[in-house]
Amino acid sequence: MKILTILILIIFTILLACSKQEEVVKLEVGTPEYQFAKELSQKIPALDPDSNKIMVQTKKFKISTGEVIQAMQTNLGKRVEQLTKMNAERLEGIIRDNAKGIAEKKLLLRTAMDEGITVSQEEIDSVLNVQFSHVGGKERYLEMLARNNVSFEFVKDDTRNSLLIQHYFEDVVADQIEIGEEDIQNEFDKNYSGDRKATVRHILLMTQGKSDSEKKNIREKMEGILARAKAGEDFAELAKQYSEDPGSKDRGGLYVNFEKGDMVKPFEDAAFSVPIGGLSDIVETRYGYHILKIVDREKNTQTLDELRSEIIDKIREPKKQQVYQAHLEQLKENAGFEVLEL
Repeated sequence: MKILTILILIIFTILLACSKQEEVVKLEVGTPEYQFAKELSQKIPALDPDSNKIMVQTKKFKISTGEVIQAMQTNLGKRVEQLTKMNAERLEGIIRDNAKGIAEKKLLLRTAMDEGITVSQEEIDSVLNVQFSHVGGKERYLEMLARNNVSFEFVKDDTRNSLLIQHYFEDVVADQIEIGEEDIQNEFDKNYSGDRKATVRHILLMTQGKSDSEKKNIREKMEGILARAKAGEDFAELAKQYSEDPGSKDRGGLYVNFEKGDMVKPFEDAAFSVPIGGLSDIVETRYGYHILKIVDREKNTQTLDELRSEIIDKIREPKKQQVYQAHLEQLKENAGFEVLEL
């Protein structure tokens, strides 16, 4: 009887531990994160670290304003100071997006670990080595992190977590994507026959994170630039002066021989429909407002069989994203995922 009682107590303890929520993150008084949260609370009172409001809740964990600010400071380093320069509306949108993203990542990471997904040190090193090569070696990479006050330990942990989630999703979608011959033919007809490559110059004015009133002012500015381009001013010089696209600004807005599917849809539609030598109207994408000047286009010369592998990969990617999103939404529903008002 005594043994049975002990077993019942052990089982009860295990169940209690499994059902217990993670401790809510609260910023400690006097820390840089606490002081930073206090500063932000001057614009948004709900960010006060003493109140530590819950922004996202699930059955297993809650995301507090303290955790969001702590994560953003760890991730952004010195760049987090940019938040202090934003108006309340824009700041609240960024904080809210980060809270949701942190919660979704935590949910996926917990699920991946529960499913026994693992990542080898070799995989982590491989990803990091690619990052090193992009900036000229590990030493320069570490210097860059140090300048921005970002910990290399954080980068390694974040790389591991991202790989865990990636492997989990790969297992999820492995048997859920079917690509038939009709899909391949339709993709070839739509994106590989006729013009396949385009060369353009473009001007971008960013609108990400901007308020409606700010976007209105930005569009008016773009209308003025478009009028000058239509009047015959040198488009490349206008791009160098006004474009906010760091990838093309110094080249006069030039993008050479990009293929259909490489750019966001509204940008691509203009690039492949406006006559060569012509100017587009103002094109809006998730990045902002664009004007395109079409320099040249090239037609496809390869057959469907020559392009088969490339087409299959291209079809698979959006299908994967659909499966990922549907699966994430199901996980969130099961977890009682709820975004709360500030």
